[in-house]
Amino acid sequence: MGSVLDFLSHTREGPRHAILIDPADQTPEVAANRAMAAAHAGSKMILVGGSSDTDMENVHATIVAIKEALELVDWATSQDAGSSSEDLQIPVVLFPQGAASLSPSADAITFMMLMNSTDPRFLIGEQVKGAPYVRKAGIEPLPMGYLICEPGGKAGQVGKADLIRPGETERVAAYAMAAECLGFGMFYLEAGSGAKNPVNANLIKAARDACDMPIVVGGGIRDGKTAQQATQAGADWIITGNLTEDFDEVGQLQTVLTDLINHIRP
Repeated sequence: MGSVLDFLSHTREGPRHAILIDPADQTPEVAANRAMAAAHAGSKMILVGGSSDTDMENVHATIVAIKEALELVDWATSQDAGSSSEDLQIPVVLFPQGAASLSPSADAITFMMLMNSTDPRFLIGEQVKGAPYVRKAGIEPLPMGYLICEPGGKAGQVGKADLIRPGETERVAAYAMAAECLGFGMFYLEAGSGAKNPVNANLIKAARDACDMPIVVGGGIRDGKTAQQATQAGADWIITGNLTEDFDEVGQLQTVLTDLINHIRP
């Protein structure tokens, strides 16, 4: 695989889906099975992380298990005469809460600034701690502006975020412009894990109109209709996390994800 950021930035095939797997909530084997179900459903990226209750050993074991499972998916896809090389590209990307949740086996890492945090730790502190490890391990950093919107959930609480309210479109636009000026490659609007309400569509549109970066949206997206509303507002990537953990039977998970992904395809 070439540059992961280049792959994530390609928008010609329309909006894409990724799952977020939290190593603290499942064994590496369960995580690998869920990743395979997502890949078969059409997901184009696997994010690993999201919890403050995990450690480097657990994260690493989960990523290794997922990558080994995806190799089987890659092999099976390669046997299809109608497949393309891009069908085989499913990067496994770290989505860490901090510098203690890293792995050298990841294809890339979301190197984020929680832009609306009131705590310097999440603005620059954790990044300074993690940068030497990322550089030494040779993991591709994905510079990302990260913004937490209402309701925010645990992510907002832990990150001490000054949450974006549904009507604050000008504020979101200003953050998107700032992220682009700072050189970030992606912009993530997050409603919080398990949020009852997703990111407001007007906020997504405001970010889309304000910048040329890929827009990532997650939190509170549990069905195809909600995902479709986000992509129609301008989202390039849809992230689902808690939805993945709702199904112990991988066949059922694959069916649900297939339906969701079909709703966002052009």
